[in-house]
Amino acid sequence: MNKEYVEQRDGAYWIAGKRISLASVVYAFQRGAAPESILRSFPLLTLEEIYGAITFYLSNQVEIDSYLDKCKAELDEQRRQERETDPDFYKKFDEARALR
Repeated sequence: MNKEYVEQRDGAYWIAGKRISLASVVYAFQRGAAPESILRSFPLLTLEEIYGAITFYLSNQVEIDSYLDKCKAELDEQRRQERETDPDFYKKFDEARALR
């Protein structure tokens, strides 16, 4: 019996049949979280789905790491553009964060 735990939708990787990204599970796994701990963070998943997602990641690590790096680069670029678009807002935001 073959069961799919990860699917690709809209150019992204997701836990099959869920609205939880593979990236969410992978980042927790990379931080050293045990599958049981990941389950507490994502109660809509089953332990089987979490182990399946981790297995998928480990079996496709080069491809998934490349995908995650690309996503991070796109997010960094988006943030950079937003800061350029409204520098006054981000200056106030950074000042308020520094006061915390």
